[in-house]
Amino acid sequence: MIIPIYGYGEPVLRKVAMAVTPDYPNLKDIIANMYDTMYNAYGVGLAAPQVGIAIRLFTIDTSPFSDDKDLSNEQQNQLKNFKKTFINAKILKEEGEEWSFNEGCLSIPDVREDVFRKEQITIEYCEEDFVMKTEVYDGLIARVIQHEYDHIEGILFTDKISSLKKTLIKKKLQNIMDGKAFPDYRMKFANKKGR
Repeated sequence: MIIPIYGYGEPVLRKVAMAVTPDYPNLKDIIANMYDTMYNAYGVGLAAPQVGIAIRLFTIDTSPFSDDKDLSNEQQNQLKNFKKTFINAKILKEEGEEWSFNEGCLSIPDVREDVFRKEQITIEYCEEDFVMKTEVYDGLIARVIQHEYDHIEGILFTDKISSLKKTLIKKKLQNIMDGKAFPDYRMKFANKKGR
């Protein structure tokens, strides 16, 4: 089921999310709805706070990045086959050089900015069956994980850009809060009347 994505300014996007227990109500349905919603909005990742639920859960499918002809065949295959649900994730290490990539966010439509992140992460998380894993990721997969992980920590990618860039996008962010953004997917806006 496709559900609305919460837009910039919604308080849930600023909360540090709570841990998920195996008996969390309707967890399988929430995960299925998040994938449906993410695919409907052509996203590569979606965190539970973005659909109004402040729990430590995010979904990722990097297959849309696999079409990039600048990547090696191995990188394309990795991206094409990376679909994963992360529950109670904790990034243990961020290592390597910082590199820039033009990021966007389903909660902040029509805003894209270059964000610097470390190239490699070590992350501990549970899969849907609550089996704990510790894995190392790099490149675009690491970046998507870092972006979604920030969501469960109450951080948005716009927090990571310069003051000047924040000033330049201030009006766009206000428009999103006021419901004056028109993405081709369902959204819930912070200040829009009759929500």
